Amino acid sequence: MIIDAHQHFWKYDPVKDAWIDDTMEVIRKDFFPEQLLPMLQAHHFHGCVAVQADQSEKETAFLLDLANKHDFIKGVVGWVDLCSPDIEARLAHYAQFPRLKGFRHIVQGEPDPMFLLRDDFCRGILALAQYDFTYDILVYPKQLPAVVEFVKKFPNQRLVIDHLAKPDFKSGDIETWAAQMREIAASPNVYCKVSGLVTEADWENWHPDHFQPFLEVVLEAFGCDRLMFGSDWPVCLLAADYDTVKLIVTNYISKLTPAEQQKIMGGNAIAFYHL
Repeated sequence: MIIDAHQHFWKYDPVKDAWIDDTMEVIRKDFFPEQLLPMLQAHHFHGCVAVQADQSEKETAFLLDLANKHDFIKGVVGWVDLCSPDIEARLAHYAQFPRLKGFRHIVQGEPDPMFLLRDDFCRGILALAQYDFTYDILVYPKQLPAVVEFVKKFPNQRLVIDHLAKPDFKSGDIETWAAQMREIAASPNVYCKVSGLVTEADWENWHPDHFQPFLEVVLEAFGCDRLMFGSDWPVCLLAADYDTVKLIVTNYISKLTPAEQQKIMGGNAIAFYHL
């Protein structure tokens, strides 16, 4: 099966979605399952994983409602306040929804570079395992030192790095990022999404070659069993259409065996999220 392991839906609201600034006019509108489905069908995808874009439980309910109405949404990564003293009760509530696979916090937006290591946040992460929930790690490279320590604290928790941790494709600065990603990948419970490439590059002047050194690092570090493709649609539209985003990855992994390619394009997402 072929799975898009990372994409988003939203009903655009200028207050809620204030992160969509004047440079992002192309995504300043609604994006719903009806718009994504034709692209998934054209590329023979069997389904997708819808990931939160707003930090509210209303967002989680919105995505679960869409998943209940559209069978091709195989899983939802929602949001819950992992720092809440009531986190166990909230997770017990969410355990009743089979399409809810895990949670994400927009750590990249936190001013504290060591936010992941806060006691209250770690308490929330520790509670996920009881309900078999996953956690998506969304960070910038400057926050990777915290990720290195974070993954060591939770060896039994299924974790996945979103968007290769957003390395600096524009400058090509790779050495520090690569060393930290290799250290993170040493924890066998951590996966990595091959997603969000074009939006971290120069939107107007990127080339597939810009990504190759970084893809080589994660392929060597995580192997074919812990990488998964994600389109990051519709955010990817800032720099490329769905077809192009998929082609960057499928062209790169064409050197692998068919079985290895299938893992990256679906098998690993199914295993990680228990789709």
